[in-house]
Amino acid sequence: QVQLVESGGALVQPGGSLRLSCAASGFTLDVYAIGWFRQAPGKERERLSCIDGKYVTTYFLDSVKGRFTISRDNAKNTVYLQMNSLKPEDTAVYYCAKGRSYYCGGSGSYDYWGRGTQVTVSS
Repeated sequence: QVQLVESGGALVQPGGSLRLSCAASGFTLDVYAIGWFRQAPGKERERLSCIDGKYVTTYFLDSVKGRFTISRDNAKNTVYLQMNSLKPEDTAVYYCAKGRSYYCGGSGSYDYWGRGTQVTVSS
């Protein structure tokens, strides 16, 4: 059974850092792309980043480039999102998702999702 479980979300002050984890099971992690997304209340889901089977990474939002870093440890079946210099506008539920293929595709190319982890940036 495919399962993705996010963890690491917390309340953090502006300028702080968090490292989110996405623990994967039920499939061979190194064969599939994994993406990170976020959704704030009342807003549409945003695609943040993707890492493919060749460890090629892609970042989609100018507001997070240079602050967020996606990485993958296949031996631990885990994908990470390191978030630095956090801002209040980063407050959202963060999700990881399994891609349908080896490469990162469009926003509709994900078939399994985690339940999300809450990140709140506030003083």
